[in-house]
Amino acid sequence: MPNAPIARREAGSDPYRWLEDRDAAEVLAHLQAENAHLEAQLADQADLRERLFQEIKGRIRETDLSLPSPWGAYLYYQRTTAGDEYPRHYRCPRPADGSLQVDDAREELLLDPNQLADGGFLSVGSLAISPDQRLLAYSLDSSGDEIYRLFVKDLASGELTALPFDNCDGSLTWANDNRTLFFAELDDTHRPHTLYRHRLGDTSAETVFVEPDGRFFLHCFRSSSERQLILELGSKTTTEAWVLNADAPDGRFTCLAPREEGHEYEVDHGRVEGEWAWLIRSNQSGINFALYQASGSTPTRAEWRELVGHDPQVMLDGFSMNAVAYVLSLREGGLPVLQVHAQGLAPYRVQLPDAAYSLYVSDTLEFDSPAIRLRYEALNRPAQVRQLDLASGEQRILKQTPVEGPFDADAYVSQRLWARAADGARIPISLVARRDLLDGERPRAPAPLYLYGYGAYGSCLDPWFSHARLSLLERGCIFAIAHVRGGGELGEAWYRAGKLEHKQNSFDDFIACAEHLVAEGYTRPERLAISGGSAGGLLIGAVLNQRPELFAAAIAEVPFVDVLNTMQNPDLPLTVTEYDEWGDPGEPEAYARIQAYAPYENVKAQAYPAILAIAGYHDSRVQYWEAAKWVAKVRALGTGDRPVLLKVDFDAGHGGMSGRYQALRDVALEYAFLLGTALRADAD
Repeated sequence: MPNAPIARREAGSDPYRWLEDRDAAEVLAHLQAENAHLEAQLADQADLRERLFQEIKGRIRETDLSLPSPWGAYLYYQRTTAGDEYPRHYRCPRPADGSLQVDDAREELLLDPNQLADGGFLSVGSLAISPDQRLLAYSLDSSGDEIYRLFVKDLASGELTALPFDNCDGSLTWANDNRTLFFAELDDTHRPHTLYRHRLGDTSAETVFVEPDGRFFLHCFRSSSERQLILELGSKTTTEAWVLNADAPDGRFTCLAPREEGHEYEVDHGRVEGEWAWLIRSNQSGINFALYQASGSTPTRAEWRELVGHDPQVMLDGFSMNAVAYVLSLREGGLPVLQVHAQGLAPYRVQLPDAAYSLYVSDTLEFDSPAIRLRYEALNRPAQVRQLDLASGEQRILKQTPVEGPFDADAYVSQRLWARAADGARIPISLVARRDLLDGERPRAPAPLYLYGYGAYGSCLDPWFSHARLSLLERGCIFAIAHVRGGGELGEAWYRAGKLEHKQNSFDDFIACAEHLVAEGYTRPERLAISGGSAGGLLIGAVLNQRPELFAAAIAEVPFVDVLNTMQNPDLPLTVTEYDEWGDPGEPEAYARIQAYAPYENVKAQAYPAILAIAGYHDSRVQYWEAAKWVAKVRALGTGDRPVLLKVDFDAGHGGMSGRYQALRDVALEYAFLLGTALRADAD
């Protein structure tokens, strides 16, 4: 087998710190050597990788039209074309009959990312149409570092203006005068900290708000009613909202409730029972949040009136509004639930066919619309856009993501299992497998299994469908998601039980899920592969240190594995605001706690499973050197003979490669690696 690159070790507690010197010739040479070693190590998988790519691409409808969204005189939509990396953005006149039929002969091309990318990386941040629909404001990141350039296009003349501002976060918010734009600037730690007001035609922008606290990010957006602008300032534990009449953009924002440590709230403006009103989601009466209502142009906290009380068993995740209803996004029993409060009607819940699924409001359409759109999918069911009539509760499937070639959703079984952690907590697992691998609800025999996890920031890993995953399922593999503590699947308490001093619970839960799947006969350790990205990469790194014998292979994407060193460097992007999630290692107790589980610090002389780590050279959230240092240390100290590989995407950031075919090739590489190391059932 080809020899792996051996990184130079220096004296001290961090022997590979030299890899943090981004542009040094020695560092670049080492990273390029890692990529060369990966290709050499996986050379015998080249045919399988290409087959996987063609399989996955073959299931995707390469030329397709998104579901058009009506707004004013137009339908807005995207069109994908075979061979193109990115969808093009269009609009056409809205049919008089109220249908969604696109008029190809009269459509306007708004934006073509394929032309703008010119074969390189491209991420479109905001696409914001002015209220009079004459102007398009948009933002572009051309390197993956999440620093955006801003543009305004006159849709009648095609005239394009590049706005003369740097270090922008990509957000763009129109006022109702159609000439005032609000945008945010990043500070040296990549935090949106200053809000600016720019009037088209000017060469400068006016500072509106500066947030000095490094824990707080700012974000400006339009309310559902389109009558208000909302400036939200938020840390991991505290929020503060300011509002401004969208018809008076030269005015001052007014604070609704001054920040109070631990008080989180969010606001929106619309109609409730026919009257203009504010809705406020707040945790002031309990950790699972309650809903409040207020009237007036700037409702202060004293005017909030409870509309839906706190429920210790049900999490109020969010809400949406329009002129005739508001919809609550709830979490109950680990699953999302939508509850509709339509004008003049008793509240009702949206009914769905599957036991484990993903569901959210994808589009509230126009403010006065009698319907909204939902996105629904399950592990075995491709994503559907469903239209919900708010008054009747009737659902209609407008579009289902197509799967080209043979596919039958009923050929796969989706299950919800529960593992038991050592402290007695029940941990949900979502699982999908070919029906013939199961005998009723039980596995017929141990099979290759791919277990995924995240478990941080209160984020919910609701089950999702994947065209690519079918290549594993068709080869006899099982796919599962471990919904560990630190995520938000079971409410705020579930999140808090997996952060700060309770972070070890996330790792224990993931291990408990793996052990449960082995004990119940779904798989065996030598056929069990695991994966996670970013904070999920920290999860993977930690469990590999703590129970390496339980797993055969692991993929860690942009993994946050150097958490202790990163959290001691406040000059890095995001560090200060992350103290509320992991702790401030400047405090001795927090330092000891993080040191006890930090993946990089806890690598030791033991046999590790096969590892593939993936890093983005321009990643501003998790720096490339975290994966590089971790791989170097595992390779130096590990006693086993399994491959430990690093792939560095030199043209990507935190989200990986930007083009759809580029992304599919990355998935094919990962799947080939797994099929060659752990998921060996019918690999050919």
